[in-house]
Amino acid sequence: MKFAPLFHFYKIPKFSTKFFYKTNPFPQQFTNFITVKKFNAMKKQLLLLLFSFLPLCHFAATNADAIIGTWFTEIKDAKVEIYKKGTKFHGRVVWIAEPNDDQGKPIVDKENPNANLKNRPILHMDILTNFVYDNDGEWDGSIYDPKDGKTYTCKLWVEGTTLKVRGYLGWLFDTKTWTKA
Repeated sequence: MKFAPLFHFYKIPKFSTKFFYKTNPFPQQFTNFITVKKFNAMKKQLLLLLFSFLPLCHFAATNADAIIGTWFTEIKDAKVEIYKKGTKFHGRVVWIAEPNDDQGKPIVDKENPNANLKNRPILHMDILTNFVYDNDGEWDGSIYDPKDGKTYTCKLWVEGTTLKVRGYLGWLFDTKTWTKA
């Protein structure tokens, strides 16, 4: 009994330039022109693609500075100016709705546990300190609350035209929404 081979190996003719010219409807000079034309079109598409991503690169580079400016607190009783100092961001109180107490003296940091700091005025005091941008749209640092004299771990992020301020006490947190002044 004779078995048929599973695979038939046929001689495949080698590619020849004569075969190419006979099957190609365009002469050689036109095929070079077409490939150059296609190459130039491809270059234009590549440059267009490159230039379309440039604005995104600019946005990524400037996104870290998105929090810089003056912000109203949630109840609009104060304005906080966020500024950059070196590579870190800080925020100081630049306006208070009622900057003076009943005797007409500036409101001071009377709740501060440090006795040396109890007489410093709240106006122009840094309450946001050492914020670092962590490349995912958030800034991490600490916030001081002059109403209770405590410093909290804090996270900031921009949401539309507002600034979200989240203070942490352990695993508990409170989020406030600040608006651009």
